[in-house]
Order: sequence, then structure tokens, then C-alpha cells
Amino acid sequence: MAAVLEVVAPVFLLVALGWAAARWRILDEAAFRGLTLFVFGLASPALLFAGGSKPHEGGAGAALALVGGSVILYAICVVGARRIARMNLADAALFGLACVFGNSVMMGIPIIVAAYGEPGVPPLLAILALQTMVLLGIATMLTEVGLHASASWKRVLRATAKGVLRNPVLLAVIAALVWSSFALPVPGVARRTLELVGAASPPVALFCLGGSLYGLGIASAWRETLAIASLKLLALPVLVFALAQILALTPVETAVAVTMAALPTGATAFVVARRYATGADRSGSAVVLTTALSVLTLSVLIGHFRATLH
Repeated sequence: MAAVLEVVAPVFLLVALGWAAARWRILDEAAFRGLTLFVFGLASPALLFAGGSKPHEGGAGAALALVGGSVILYAICVVGARRIARMNLADAALFGLACVFGNSVMMGIPIIVAAYGEPGVPPLLAILALQTMVLLGIATMLTEVGLHASASWKRVLRATAKGVLRNPVLLAVIAALVWSSFALPVPGVARRTLELVGAASPPVALFCLGGSLYGLGIASAWRETLAIASLKLLALPVLVFALAQILALTPVETAVAVTMAALPTGATAFVVARRYATGADRSGSAVVLTTALSVLTLSVLIGHFRATLH
């Protein structure tokens, strides 16, 4: 238990520090925006490229289990939201995104690295590459179709491709996978620089996450928020674990895939909902509630998987 606390406690303490800094105006909104841009645009890409460009094997199975489970659950959520809650297509698409899209960068990277070390990096890279392209791609296309039913399929596809390819984290992961596949060298000075910049990513990302949570509440749309929390923190990890058993993944791949599945709803889901002005309150509430509850769920999962790996 003490070993698990050493991994989990600093993560949520950094989130709490970020929240406190926003609450007591130690940093203003512009400062948090600058730090977030640094994390997404520079530090996280540097960390992922530095780790991913090293020779490694595996990871595809973990990505297949997580993304496959996410797509299955996403389809169920969208159909259910349409038939049971009577949501329109755009609303249902963004509801489903909140149910399956985890906080992979701000929480996933630091938690996987801290919990599973270097062996967890290859599955993490594969998951980040496939998850962003597939889940954001599908959600964006369905939302665009729902909001612009008369738009041509070319316009929808072009908007989706632009949104995905503007993601610096995704571009860094793809570059790292290409670099590693061709066994291209990274000069020592360049690698050390990338590692120094990348080292800032985990703590700063968690700090920024805490700042982004300030001002969000869970009072609005509480029934839908509870549904999202149940699906994201319970149903998705169970589904991914089942797929991991079917695919006969290694213990490390299984641990990374299920832990990534159990991450709280990502702020990206809230940002996308706010961009389309559809269900932003619901997505914001889901980010807050799932982040709070994940203190328990992640502690249990990490404790279990670390025991099986040692």
C-alpha cells in the first residue's frame, strides 16, 4: 500500500496545488494558459519523442485492447444517448466522447511512467497514437455531421483531419514511431535536451490540470455526469481487461491498457464540447467528478498490477 501511495499521492497533490493556485489567484488564467501550451506544445512532445525514439518492441496489443474497447463502448453510449435520453447526434457524440476519452497526457503519461517505468512506455506510445486519431476522429465527424447535416463528406473529413493533425502530442508520437522503426540515431546533445524539456511535462501537466478544474462544478446535469463516471471508471476498464485477456497481452501491456482505460475523463472532451457549444457543462462536470473518484480507482488498479509485475 505504501508503494502505491508513493505513486498516486504526488499525482493528486500536484493537481490540488494547481487548483489552489487558481483558487487563490497565485497564477491567473493567462499564466495557466501559457503553462498548458508549454506542456502540450513542447514538453509532452519532447518527453514522448525522447522515450519513443529509443529501440523498443510491443505496444500494439495494448493499443488495440484500449481503442477497441473504447470504440465498442462509444457506440453503445451514442446509441443509448439517442434512444434513451433523446439527444441529437452532436450531443450524443460528445456525451460518448466524455465516456471513453481519458486524460491521457496530463495524467496518463505521469502515472504510467511513475507506476510501470520504462517497460510501460511502448504501450503508452501506441495507445496515445491510436486513441487520439480514432476516438477524436470519430467524435469530430459525428459532431460535424450532427451540426451540419447538409455539409459534404469532404468538408467533414477535412475538418476532422485538420483537428487531429494539429495535435503536437500525436505528431510527436508518430515521429517517434517512425524514428524507432528505421533505427535512426538521435545525437546525444539533442536527446539530453529533449529529456530535460520533457522532464517538466508530468508535474506541470498535473499542476495545469488542477488549475483547469477550478470553477467547474458537478451540480449541473448530475444524472448524466454520474452515468459518464460509471461508464468511464468502471465499464471501460472491465471491457478493456476482457479484451486484453482475449488478445493474450503481456502483464505490462495489460497493466498499461487497463490503467489508461481507468483514467478520468480528459479535459479535451470538455474543450471539444465547449468549442461546439454542445454539452460543455456536462463534460466539465464529468472531468471534475471522474478526477475526484479516480483517486480510489487508480489506487486499486495500480496496486493490483504492481503486485502482479513484481
